[in-house]
Amino acid sequence: MRTNLDNLQGKKVLIVGLARTGIAVCQTLLDMGAIVSVHDAKAESTFDKNLITFLKGRNVECYFEHIPEDMSQFDMLILSPGVTPELGFIQDAAAKGVEITGEIELAYRVTRGHIVGITGTNGKTTTTTLVGEIFRASGRKTHVVGNIGTAAIADAAKADEQDWLITEVSSFQLETTKYFKPQISAILNLTPDHLNRHHTMEAYGAAKAKIFENQTESNFLIINYDDKNCYALCENCKARIVPFSRKEELDYGAFVRNGKVYIKDDEKEVEICNLDDVKIIGDHNVENILAASAIAYFAGIEPDVIGRAIIVFAGVEHRIEYVGMVDDIMYYNDSKGTNVDAAITAIKAIKENIILIAGGDGKAQDFDPFIKSFNGAVKKMVLLGRDAQIIADAAEKNGFTDYVFCKDMPECVRKAAELAEPGDTVLLSPACASWDMYDNFEQRGDHFKDCVEALRR
Repeated sequence: MRTNLDNLQGKKVLIVGLARTGIAVCQTLLDMGAIVSVHDAKAESTFDKNLITFLKGRNVECYFEHIPEDMSQFDMLILSPGVTPELGFIQDAAAKGVEITGEIELAYRVTRGHIVGITGTNGKTTTTTLVGEIFRASGRKTHVVGNIGTAAIADAAKADEQDWLITEVSSFQLETTKYFKPQISAILNLTPDHLNRHHTMEAYGAAKAKIFENQTESNFLIINYDDKNCYALCENCKARIVPFSRKEELDYGAFVRNGKVYIKDDEKEVEICNLDDVKIIGDHNVENILAASAIAYFAGIEPDVIGRAIIVFAGVEHRIEYVGMVDDIMYYNDSKGTNVDAAITAIKAIKENIILIAGGDGKAQDFDPFIKSFNGAVKKMVLLGRDAQIIADAAEKNGFTDYVFCKDMPECVRKAAELAEPGDTVLLSPACASWDMYDNFEQRGDHFKDCVEALRR
Protein backbone atom coordinates (compact mmCIF):
# COMPACT_ATOMS: atom_id res chain seq x y z
CA MET A 1 0.00 0.00 0.00
CA ARG A 2 1.15 3.52 -0.81
CA THR A 3 -0.98 6.51 0.19
CA ASN A 4 -1.40 9.29 -2.33
CA LEU A 5 -0.21 12.57 -0.85
CA ASP A 6 -3.64 14.13 -1.40
CA ASN A 7 -5.19 11.57 0.96
CA LEU A 8 -3.76 13.51 3.90
CA GLN A 9 -5.47 16.72 2.82
CA GLY A 10 -7.80 17.81 5.64
CA LYS A 11 -6.91 14.86 7.90
CA LYS A 12 -6.71 15.70 11.59
CA VAL A 13 -3.38 14.45 12.90
CA LEU A 14 -1.85 14.61 16.39
CA ILE A 15 1.93 14.35 16.50
CA VAL A 16 3.04 12.93 19.85
CA GLY A 17 6.56 14.04 20.75
CA LEU A 18 8.14 17.18 19.36
CA ALA A 19 11.78 16.17 19.03
CA ARG A 20 13.68 16.07 15.72
CA THR A 21 11.39 13.48 14.15
CA GLY A 22 8.18 15.14 15.33
CA ILE A 23 9.21 18.51 13.91
CA ALA A 24 10.02 16.97 10.51
CA VAL A 25 6.66 15.16 10.45
CA CYS A 26 4.86 18.38 11.37
CA GLN A 27 6.45 20.37 8.56
CA THR A 28 5.74 17.67 5.98
CA LEU A 29 2.13 17.14 7.03
CA LEU A 30 1.42 20.87 6.93
CA ASP A 31 2.78 20.97 3.38
CA MET A 32 0.42 18.10 2.52
CA GLY A 33 -2.60 20.00 3.79
CA ALA A 34 -3.23 18.05 6.99
CA ILE A 35 -4.75 19.73 10.06
CA VAL A 36 -1.94 19.26 12.54
CA SER A 37 -1.82 19.32 16.35
CA VAL A 38 1.20 18.51 18.51
CA HIS A 39 1.63 17.14 22.02
CA ASP A 40 4.73 17.02 24.17
CA ALA A 41 5.05 16.31 27.88
CA LYS A 42 7.61 19.09 28.25
CA ALA A 43 6.75 22.74 28.87
CA GLU A 44 6.46 25.19 25.99
CA SER A 45 9.30 27.23 27.52
CA THR A 46 11.76 24.38 26.88
CA PHE A 47 11.39 24.67 23.10
CA ASP A 48 13.08 27.07 20.71
CA LYS A 49 11.05 30.26 20.36
CA ASN A 50 11.35 30.15 16.57
CA LEU A 51 9.71 26.72 16.55
CA ILE A 52 6.80 27.95 18.69
CA THR A 53 6.38 30.97 16.40
CA PHE A 54 6.36 28.66 13.36
CA LEU A 55 3.76 26.34 14.89
CA LYS A 56 1.42 29.12 15.92
CA GLY A 57 1.89 30.86 12.59
CA ARG A 58 0.67 27.71 10.82
CA ASN A 59 -2.32 27.34 13.18
CA VAL A 60 -0.95 24.21 14.83
CA GLU A 61 -2.81 23.40 18.07
CA CYS A 62 -0.18 22.81 20.76
CA TYR A 63 -0.73 20.63 23.82
CA PHE A 64 2.30 21.11 26.06
CA GLU A 65 2.31 19.27 29.39
CA HIS A 66 -1.26 18.06 28.81
CA ILE A 67 -3.16 15.90 26.36
CA PRO A 68 -6.30 16.69 24.36
CA GLU A 69 -9.50 15.85 26.19
CA ASP A 70 -11.14 14.19 23.20
CA MET A 71 -8.79 11.82 21.37
CA SER A 72 -11.55 10.69 19.01
CA GLN A 73 -11.32 14.04 17.15
CA PHE A 74 -8.16 12.82 15.41
CA ASP A 75 -7.90 10.60 12.36
CA MET A 76 -4.33 9.64 13.17
CA LEU A 77 -1.72 9.79 15.94
CA ILE A 78 1.90 9.82 14.78
CA LEU A 79 4.27 8.78 17.56
CA SER A 80 7.87 9.93 17.77
CA PRO A 81 10.26 6.96 18.31
CA GLY A 82 10.81 7.77 21.99
CA VAL A 83 7.08 7.56 22.76
CA THR A 84 5.81 4.13 23.82
CA PRO A 85 2.45 3.01 22.40
CA GLU A 86 1.65 1.69 25.89
CA LEU A 87 0.79 5.16 27.22
CA GLY A 88 -2.81 5.32 28.45
CA PHE A 89 -4.03 8.13 26.21
CA ILE A 90 -2.58 6.39 23.15
CA GLN A 91 -4.33 3.17 24.09
CA ASP A 92 -7.51 5.18 24.59
CA ALA A 93 -7.20 6.70 21.13
CA ALA A 94 -6.63 3.30 19.56
CA ALA A 95 -9.73 1.94 21.30
CA LYS A 96 -11.73 4.76 19.73
CA GLY A 97 -10.59 3.79 16.24
CA VAL A 98 -7.82 6.36 15.79
CA GLU A 99 -4.96 5.04 13.68
CA ILE A 100 -1.69 4.86 15.64
CA THR A 101 1.41 5.02 13.47
CA GLY A 102 4.92 6.43 13.23
CA GLU A 103 7.16 8.49 11.00
CA ILE A 104 8.83 5.57 9.19
CA GLU A 105 5.45 4.11 8.24
CA LEU A 106 4.30 7.51 7.00
CA ALA A 107 7.52 7.93 4.99
CA TYR A 108 6.88 4.60 3.28
CA ARG A 109 3.30 5.52 2.43
CA VAL A 110 4.14 8.84 0.81
CA THR A 111 7.34 8.05 -1.07
CA ARG A 112 7.87 6.98 -4.67
CA GLY A 113 11.48 6.08 -3.96
CA HIS A 114 13.07 2.71 -3.24
CA ILE A 115 13.61 1.89 0.44
CA VAL A 116 16.47 -0.05 2.00
CA GLY A 117 15.67 -0.72 5.68
CA ILE A 118 18.50 -1.61 8.05
CA THR A 119 17.95 -2.69 11.67
CA GLY A 120 19.69 -4.69 14.39
CA THR A 121 20.87 -4.08 17.92
CA ASN A 122 24.29 -2.78 16.90
CA GLY A 123 26.08 -1.65 13.76
CA LYS A 124 23.05 0.07 12.19
CA THR A 125 24.64 3.48 11.81
CA THR A 126 27.94 2.21 10.43
CA THR A 127 26.23 -0.13 7.98
CA THR A 128 23.66 2.46 6.89
CA THR A 129 26.38 5.05 6.33
CA LEU A 130 28.52 2.59 4.38
CA VAL A 131 25.59 1.48 2.21
CA GLY A 132 24.90 5.14 1.49
CA GLU A 133 28.50 5.68 0.40
CA ILE A 134 28.37 2.63 -1.89
CA PHE A 135 25.11 3.76 -3.50
CA ARG A 136 26.49 7.27 -4.04
CA ALA A 137 29.65 5.81 -5.57
CA SER A 138 27.46 3.89 -8.01
CA GLY A 139 25.87 7.15 -9.18
CA ARG A 140 22.45 6.54 -7.65
CA LYS A 141 20.45 9.38 -6.15
CA THR A 142 20.80 8.49 -2.48
CA HIS A 143 19.32 9.71 0.81
CA VAL A 144 20.73 8.38 4.11
CA VAL A 145 17.88 8.80 6.59
CA GLY A 146 16.00 7.40 9.57
CA ASN A 147 17.31 6.69 13.05
CA ILE A 148 20.75 7.81 11.85
CA GLY A 149 19.72 11.43 12.43
CA THR A 150 17.82 12.75 9.41
CA ALA A 151 14.10 12.03 9.62
CA ALA A 152 13.03 9.94 6.62
CA ILE A 153 9.74 11.74 6.03
CA ALA A 154 11.09 14.97 4.51
CA ASP A 155 13.26 13.22 1.90
CA ALA A 156 10.66 10.51 1.32
CA ALA A 157 7.94 12.99 0.39
CA LYS A 158 10.18 14.57 -2.27
CA ALA A 159 11.71 11.38 -3.67
CA ASP A 160 10.88 10.02 -7.12
CA GLU A 161 11.29 6.61 -8.71
CA GLN A 162 15.04 7.13 -9.20
CA ASP A 163 15.75 7.82 -5.52
CA TRP A 164 17.02 5.36 -2.92
CA LEU A 165 16.26 5.93 0.76
CA ILE A 166 18.94 4.12 2.79
CA THR A 167 17.12 3.97 6.09
CA GLU A 168 18.34 3.08 9.58
CA VAL A 169 15.31 1.73 11.43
CA SER A 170 15.04 1.16 15.19
CA SER A 171 12.77 -1.25 17.01
CA PHE A 172 10.88 1.78 18.35
CA GLN A 173 10.13 2.90 14.79
CA LEU A 174 9.20 -0.60 13.63
CA GLU A 175 6.68 -1.03 16.48
CA THR A 176 4.21 1.28 14.77
CA THR A 177 4.57 0.03 11.18
CA LYS A 178 1.65 -1.55 9.34
CA TYR A 179 2.35 -1.53 5.58
CA PHE A 180 6.09 -0.70 5.66
CA LYS A 181 7.79 -2.74 2.96
CA PRO A 182 11.45 -2.09 2.06
CA GLN A 183 12.73 -3.38 -1.26
CA ILE A 184 15.74 -4.67 0.66
CA SER A 185 15.76 -5.17 4.44
CA ALA A 186 18.59 -6.17 6.75
CA ILE A 187 18.80 -7.43 10.33
CA LEU A 188 22.40 -7.21 11.52
CA ASN A 189 22.20 -8.90 14.94
CA LEU A 190 19.96 -9.38 17.96
CA THR A 191 21.18 -8.96 21.54
CA PRO A 192 19.44 -7.59 24.67
CA ASP A 193 18.60 -3.89 24.45
CA HIS A 194 15.68 -1.57 25.21
CA LEU A 195 14.11 -4.16 27.52
CA ASN A 196 12.74 -1.30 29.61
CA ARG A 197 10.56 -0.54 26.56
CA HIS A 198 9.95 -3.99 25.05
CA HIS A 199 10.08 -5.94 28.37
CA THR A 200 11.14 -9.28 26.83
CA MET A 201 13.61 -10.47 24.18
CA GLU A 202 10.69 -12.11 22.36
CA ALA A 203 8.90 -8.78 22.04
CA TYR A 204 12.13 -7.02 21.03
CA GLY A 205 12.82 -9.63 18.35
CA ALA A 206 9.23 -9.43 17.12
CA ALA A 207 9.61 -5.65 16.69
CA LYS A 208 12.79 -6.14 14.65
CA ALA A 209 11.10 -8.83 12.52
CA LYS A 210 8.46 -6.32 11.41
CA ILE A 211 11.04 -4.98 8.97
CA PHE A 212 10.32 -7.90 6.62
CA GLU A 213 6.71 -8.60 7.61
CA ASN A 214 5.24 -7.25 4.36
CA GLN A 215 8.05 -8.27 2.01
CA THR A 216 7.37 -10.72 -0.80
CA GLU A 217 9.46 -13.04 -2.98
CA SER A 218 10.52 -10.07 -5.13
CA ASN A 219 12.28 -8.48 -2.12
CA PHE A 220 15.46 -9.37 -0.21
CA LEU A 221 16.23 -9.87 3.48
CA ILE A 222 19.93 -9.66 4.40
CA ILE A 223 20.49 -11.38 7.76
CA ASN A 224 23.29 -12.50 10.08
CA TYR A 225 23.77 -16.27 9.78
CA ASP A 226 26.25 -16.38 12.69
CA ASP A 227 23.79 -14.86 15.17
CA LYS A 228 21.37 -17.75 15.70
CA ASN A 229 18.82 -15.69 17.63
CA CYS A 230 18.82 -13.20 14.80
CA TYR A 231 18.67 -15.80 12.03
CA ALA A 232 15.77 -17.56 13.74
CA LEU A 233 13.64 -14.45 13.16
CA CYS A 234 13.40 -15.14 9.42
CA GLU A 235 11.55 -18.44 9.79
CA ASN A 236 8.34 -16.98 8.34
CA CYS A 237 9.94 -14.50 5.95
CA LYS A 238 8.50 -14.46 2.42
CA ALA A 239 11.37 -12.44 0.92
CA ARG A 240 14.46 -13.99 -0.60
CA ILE A 241 16.78 -14.63 2.36
CA VAL A 242 20.45 -13.66 1.86
CA PRO A 243 22.61 -14.74 4.82
CA PHE A 244 26.00 -13.26 5.64
CA SER A 245 28.67 -14.94 7.75
CA ARG A 246 32.02 -13.93 9.15
CA LYS A 247 32.70 -17.49 10.35
CA GLU A 248 31.52 -19.85 7.60
CA GLU A 249 31.72 -20.08 3.83
CA LEU A 250 28.20 -20.09 2.42
CA ASP A 251 26.66 -21.66 -0.66
CA TYR A 252 24.60 -18.50 -1.06
CA GLY A 253 25.17 -15.06 0.44
CA ALA A 254 28.14 -13.01 1.69
CA PHE A 255 31.10 -14.55 3.50
CA VAL A 256 34.84 -14.33 4.20
CA ARG A 257 37.47 -16.63 2.69
CA ASN A 258 41.20 -16.15 3.28
CA GLY A 259 40.72 -12.58 4.44
CA LYS A 260 38.59 -11.53 1.49
CA VAL A 261 34.86 -10.76 1.18
CA TYR A 262 32.91 -12.79 -1.38
CA ILE A 263 29.29 -12.92 -2.47
CA LYS A 264 27.75 -15.97 -4.07
CA ASP A 265 24.39 -15.92 -5.83
CA ASP A 266 22.59 -18.53 -7.92
CA GLU A 267 24.85 -17.94 -10.91
CA LYS A 268 28.33 -16.92 -9.78
CA GLU A 269 30.75 -16.04 -7.00
CA VAL A 270 32.38 -12.60 -6.93
CA GLU A 271 35.16 -11.07 -4.85
CA ILE A 272 34.31 -7.73 -3.21
CA CYS A 273 37.44 -6.63 -1.34
CA ASN A 274 40.44 -7.66 0.73
CA LEU A 275 39.86 -6.96 4.43
CA ASP A 276 43.52 -5.98 4.85
CA ASP A 277 42.74 -2.91 2.76
CA VAL A 278 39.82 -1.55 4.83
CA LYS A 279 40.15 1.23 7.41
CA ILE A 280 37.50 0.29 10.00
CA ILE A 281 38.64 -2.09 12.75
CA GLY A 282 37.09 -5.02 14.61
CA ASP A 283 35.19 -8.23 13.84
CA HIS A 284 31.90 -6.35 14.17
CA ASN A 285 32.92 -4.14 11.26
CA VAL A 286 33.63 -7.22 9.15
CA GLU A 287 29.97 -8.13 9.71
CA ASN A 288 28.91 -4.60 8.81
CA ILE A 289 30.94 -4.82 5.60
CA LEU A 290 29.38 -8.17 4.72
CA ALA A 291 25.86 -6.83 5.27
CA ALA A 292 26.54 -3.65 3.28
CA SER A 293 28.11 -5.63 0.44
CA ALA A 294 25.10 -7.94 0.21
CA ILE A 295 22.63 -5.05 0.27
CA ALA A 296 24.45 -3.25 -2.52
CA TYR A 297 25.04 -6.37 -4.62
CA PHE A 298 21.43 -7.49 -4.56
CA ALA A 299 20.39 -3.93 -5.38
CA GLY A 300 22.34 -4.40 -8.62
CA ILE A 301 25.56 -2.50 -7.90
CA GLU A 302 28.75 -3.81 -9.51
CA PRO A 303 31.23 -5.64 -7.22
CA ASP A 304 34.18 -3.39 -8.10
CA VAL A 305 32.14 -0.28 -7.16
CA ILE A 306 31.19 -1.90 -3.85
CA GLY A 307 34.79 -2.87 -3.08
CA ARG A 308 36.27 0.55 -3.84
CA ALA A 309 33.68 2.32 -1.66
CA ILE A 310 34.37 -0.05 1.27
CA ILE A 311 38.14 0.46 1.06
CA VAL A 312 37.93 4.27 1.29
CA PHE A 313 35.29 4.26 4.05
CA ALA A 314 36.74 5.67 7.29
CA GLY A 315 33.85 4.89 9.66
CA VAL A 316 31.32 7.05 11.49
CA GLU A 317 31.61 9.61 14.24
CA HIS A 318 31.11 8.35 17.82
CA ARG A 319 31.59 4.67 16.88
CA ILE A 320 35.10 3.59 17.99
CA GLU A 321 36.23 6.94 16.63
CA TYR A 322 39.93 7.71 17.05
CA VAL A 323 40.15 11.07 18.84
CA GLY A 324 43.90 11.44 19.17
CA MET A 325 46.96 10.84 21.31
CA VAL A 326 47.93 12.88 24.37
CA ASP A 327 51.15 12.04 26.28
CA ASP A 328 51.45 8.67 24.47
CA ILE A 329 47.90 7.69 25.51
CA MET A 330 45.32 7.01 22.78
CA TYR A 331 41.73 8.20 23.13
CA TYR A 332 38.72 6.60 21.41
CA ASN A 333 35.15 7.91 21.37
CA ASP A 334 32.53 5.16 21.30
CA SER A 335 29.64 7.22 22.67
CA LYS A 336 27.33 5.28 20.36
CA GLY A 337 28.06 2.23 22.51
CA THR A 338 24.72 2.71 24.26
CA ASN A 339 24.21 -0.91 25.31
CA VAL A 340 26.22 -3.76 26.78
CA ASP A 341 26.78 -5.60 23.51
CA ALA A 342 28.01 -2.51 21.68
CA ALA A 343 30.47 -1.74 24.48
CA ILE A 344 31.73 -5.34 24.46
CA THR A 345 32.33 -4.98 20.73
CA ALA A 346 34.45 -1.86 21.30
CA ILE A 347 36.48 -3.56 24.02
CA LYS A 348 37.18 -6.49 21.69
CA ALA A 349 38.22 -4.10 18.93
CA ILE A 350 40.74 -2.23 21.14
CA LYS A 351 41.86 -5.56 22.70
CA GLU A 352 44.16 -4.51 25.58
CA ASN A 353 45.41 -1.90 28.07
CA ILE A 354 42.07 -0.07 28.27
CA ILE A 355 41.03 2.61 30.74
CA LEU A 356 37.26 2.42 30.26
CA ILE A 357 34.78 5.25 30.83
CA ALA A 358 31.26 3.85 31.25
CA GLY A 359 27.86 4.64 32.73
CA GLY A 360 24.66 6.57 32.10
CA ASP A 361 21.08 5.37 31.68
CA GLY A 362 21.42 1.60 31.95
CA LYS A 363 18.00 0.77 30.41
CA ALA A 364 17.48 -2.12 32.84
CA GLN A 365 20.30 -4.15 31.27
CA ASP A 366 22.22 -7.02 32.84
CA PHE A 367 25.82 -5.77 33.20
CA ASP A 368 27.35 -9.13 34.14
CA PRO A 369 28.29 -9.97 30.51
CA PHE A 370 29.83 -6.50 30.17
CA ILE A 371 32.14 -7.01 33.15
CA LYS A 372 32.98 -10.59 32.14
CA SER A 373 34.08 -9.35 28.70
CA PHE A 374 36.94 -7.38 30.27
CA ASN A 375 39.04 -10.55 30.51
CA GLY A 376 42.22 -8.63 31.28
CA ALA A 377 41.71 -6.09 28.48
CA VAL A 378 40.28 -3.42 30.81
CA LYS A 379 42.78 -2.27 33.42
CA LYS A 380 40.59 0.27 35.20
CA MET A 381 37.04 1.61 34.86
CA VAL A 382 35.84 5.17 35.41
CA LEU A 383 32.10 5.41 36.08
CA LEU A 384 29.61 8.26 35.74
CA GLY A 385 25.90 8.77 35.35
CA ARG A 386 22.68 7.65 36.94
CA ASP A 387 23.36 3.91 36.91
CA ALA A 388 27.07 3.98 37.75
CA GLN A 389 26.43 2.13 41.02
CA ILE A 390 24.57 -0.65 39.20
CA ILE A 391 27.63 -1.21 37.00
CA ALA A 392 29.88 -1.08 40.07
CA ASP A 393 27.74 -3.72 41.78
CA ALA A 394 28.08 -5.98 38.73
CA ALA A 395 31.84 -5.37 38.77
CA GLU A 396 32.14 -6.37 42.44
CA LYS A 397 29.98 -9.42 41.83
CA ASN A 398 32.35 -10.54 39.05
CA GLY A 399 35.60 -9.78 40.87
CA PHE A 400 36.55 -6.52 39.13
CA THR A 401 37.37 -3.88 41.74
CA ASP A 402 39.55 -1.38 39.85
CA TYR A 403 36.91 1.28 39.36
CA VAL A 404 36.30 4.85 40.48
CA PHE A 405 33.30 7.20 40.35
CA CYS A 406 33.31 10.66 38.78
CA LYS A 407 30.61 13.30 38.72
CA ASP A 408 30.85 14.38 35.07
CA MET A 409 32.73 13.93 31.80
CA PRO A 410 35.55 16.44 32.44
CA GLU A 411 36.37 14.72 35.73
CA CYS A 412 36.18 11.30 34.02
CA VAL A 413 38.65 12.28 31.32
CA ARG A 414 41.07 13.86 33.79
CA LYS A 415 40.90 10.80 36.06
CA ALA A 416 41.35 8.41 33.11
CA ALA A 417 44.43 10.39 32.01
CA GLU A 418 45.85 10.09 35.55
CA LEU A 419 45.23 6.34 35.66
CA ALA A 420 46.60 5.62 32.20
CA GLU A 421 50.21 4.81 31.38
CA PRO A 422 52.01 5.42 28.06
CA GLY A 423 50.70 2.91 25.52
CA ASP A 424 47.28 2.62 27.16
CA THR A 425 43.97 3.50 25.51
CA VAL A 426 41.24 5.59 27.14
CA LEU A 427 37.96 4.35 25.71
CA LEU A 428 34.59 6.01 26.19
CA SER A 429 32.14 3.17 25.61
CA PRO A 430 29.37 3.75 28.16
CA ALA A 431 27.21 0.61 27.64
CA CYS A 432 24.38 3.00 28.54
CA ALA A 433 22.14 5.56 26.95
CA SER A 434 23.03 9.24 27.41
CA TRP A 435 19.63 10.61 28.39
CA ASP A 436 20.37 11.02 32.10
CA MET A 437 23.06 13.64 31.37
CA TYR A 438 22.85 14.58 27.67
CA ASP A 439 20.27 15.12 24.94
CA ASN A 440 21.78 12.33 22.84
CA PHE A 441 24.90 10.20 22.38
CA GLU A 442 26.32 12.70 19.86
CA GLN A 443 26.34 15.45 22.48
CA ARG A 444 28.03 13.08 24.94
CA GLY A 445 30.68 12.09 22.39
CA ASP A 446 31.38 15.70 21.43
CA HIS A 447 31.80 16.60 25.10
CA PHE A 448 34.26 13.74 25.54
CA LYS A 449 36.29 14.95 22.56
CA ASP A 450 36.31 18.50 23.93
CA CYS A 451 37.56 17.16 27.27
CA VAL A 452 40.36 15.23 25.56
CA GLU A 453 41.33 18.35 23.65
CA ALA A 454 41.43 20.25 26.95
CA LEU A 455 44.17 17.86 28.14
CA ARG A 456 46.48 19.36 25.54
CA ARG A 457 46.21 22.87 26.97
